[in-house]
Amino acid sequence: MNKKLLIVDDQFGIRVLLKEVFEKDGYETFDASNGKLALSIIKKEQPDLVLLDMKIPGMDGIEILREITKQELKANVIMMTAYGELEMINEAKRLGALEHFSKPFDIDEVRTRVQDFFQYEL
Repeated sequence: MNKKLLIVDDQFGIRVLLKEVFEKDGYETFDASNGKLALSIIKKEQPDLVLLDMKIPGMDGIEILREITKQELKANVIMMTAYGELEMINEAKRLGALEHFSKPFDIDEVRTRVQDFFQYEL
């Protein structure tokens, strides 16, 4: 079974970095720069895991999570945030996010968390 991963971030450099790292690790990797595209990819590709930035212009991470729930899409989500906003992180967890990590992040820590998810979930 191919392990599918979606990276949602408005910052091009972060999407490219994470996509490159996870493709080298053998994941089928998709990326989206906004909420509308992310929801479309989730519907079409049904990724096993979504790395979702909290702060995206237009539809932010919380709104994307609400849409995932509203549309009854199956998606496991790990939030990424450069902001230590506890209230938003708690809201994301109430909406089903598994966990979060802060940016700037240690790429090895992110890889480990993703590997752990796939080890225990699939």
